[in-house]
Amino acid sequence: MSFVSIPRQDLLESIKSLATEKNISQEIVFESLEAAVAKIAKHKYGEEFNIVANIDRHNGAIYVKRLFEVIETPESKGDEYDPNTMLTVQQAKKYSENPQIGDVVEDQLPEPEFGRMAFQTARQIMTGRVRDAEKGTQYEEFKDNVGDIISGVVKRIEFGNVFVDINGKAEGYIKSSELIPGERLGVGDRVRALIMDVERSNAGPQIFLTRTHPLFMEKLFVQEVPEIYEGIIKIKSVARAPGSHAKIAVETQDPSIDAVGMTVGIKGTRIQPVINECHGEKIDVILYSEDPAVFIVNAIQPAKVAKIIVDEDTRTASVVVNEDQQSLAIGRRGQNVRLASQLTGWNIDVMNETEEQERRAKEFKEKTELFIGALDIDEMIAHLLITEGFRTVEEIAFVDAKELETIEGFNADLASELQKRAKDYLQKQEQDYKDNGHKMGMSDDLLGFDFIKRPVIMQLGNAGIKSLSDLADLSADELVEILGEDTMSERLAGRVIMKARELAYGISNTEE
Repeated sequence: MSFVSIPRQDLLESIKSLATEKNISQEIVFESLEAAVAKIAKHKYGEEFNIVANIDRHNGAIYVKRLFEVIETPESKGDEYDPNTMLTVQQAKKYSENPQIGDVVEDQLPEPEFGRMAFQTARQIMTGRVRDAEKGTQYEEFKDNVGDIISGVVKRIEFGNVFVDINGKAEGYIKSSELIPGERLGVGDRVRALIMDVERSNAGPQIFLTRTHPLFMEKLFVQEVPEIYEGIIKIKSVARAPGSHAKIAVETQDPSIDAVGMTVGIKGTRIQPVINECHGEKIDVILYSEDPAVFIVNAIQPAKVAKIIVDEDTRTASVVVNEDQQSLAIGRRGQNVRLASQLTGWNIDVMNETEEQERRAKEFKEKTELFIGALDIDEMIAHLLITEGFRTVEEIAFVDAKELETIEGFNADLASELQKRAKDYLQKQEQDYKDNGHKMGMSDDLLGFDFIKRPVIMQLGNAGIKSLSDLADLSADELVEILGEDTMSERLAGRVIMKARELAYGISNTEE
């Protein structure tokens, strides 16, 4: 006997309407309803049977079927044999003309009646599945928007943490630490925030928001400055002390455009909305430069720099200012110079002219003592080397010998002897360094990591970092905490860790 289901165009319209309302695909609603009908049919015909339901996607007709697997004999299945879901070839001929072993045959059943209890069951299954689908859709939508700004309404506040209703679709969460210091939000306030992370959970997507991240300020400028949105002006970096002070570096390849002026706007019309959104945060717009010295001088504004000395090997810069500019360059509690360091990625030391002279005298004395001890020479020769610009034993060891020969009073024999002594000294230093590292249990891959200085590597060893993989597993924050902010900035720490991961795990910077 076959059962013909009645076409139901009204069912198709209801499915289409529900899918649109919940922002999910119609197929998910079809599958949810099919599961509900199958559940009702099992309740009527027996839970032990393998019953499925299908809804015709064109006319809405509902078909209910009991499925059987065709087997050779009950004995061939052993303990797995189930008479409710399996039929022999002979038994299966009742439902199919030429059944084969391994086939699945169908026994079409009458469509179950939807009584009150059946309707409640169907509704529960439908509601659960549609809710799960809705959560999945929300997660997929918001996970692709990480790094974007959203606008929502404060729903509730618990222990300083703010819960935000995002257009009635989902709920965002701003931890108290991700709020701008000093701002006070109330229930019903409209607030903008950056989507920092999205995690999947049974209750729906957990959307973590922030108002303190530098990217939040960057995206605000993208919204307020058309030239930044269009890519004519590029934001190179942002450094923030949330709620207090920030610096943003901009550049453009169009020589006819004033990148700083365009970003600020006439009488501050473009920057003011960003300042207001960031609770009055003072913002310095800085012109970016590929030349580190120029970029650092710009970043230390509003102080005026008299002289700057940069060391590209250690990415440190000594900024010399007049005494009346020193406090301005450093800023309250060191904030200005700290933000300039974050903005440029360089460690910046601010000093006045007197301090700089004292520093140079100290360095001269230290280099003199180093050369005398390492090369076994007298003070006069050491002073000549320093005056000619030699700063390290490595430079003396590997410079072209002719450069040494041209120093007044030097000759080929003296140059050759100095280089030999320098290389012997460096070889001994290298051996002592490795011996000390091995005594501490450090591996050769970390000892040979040339991206940072040897004393810093030994500092890592003392902190329990024994291999390159140990270093690669750290976060930038953890590395700065181990070494101290005076030794390494967070931006430089990030570059060090990325290099370690590249060497330890083969993870390229692009993949990172």
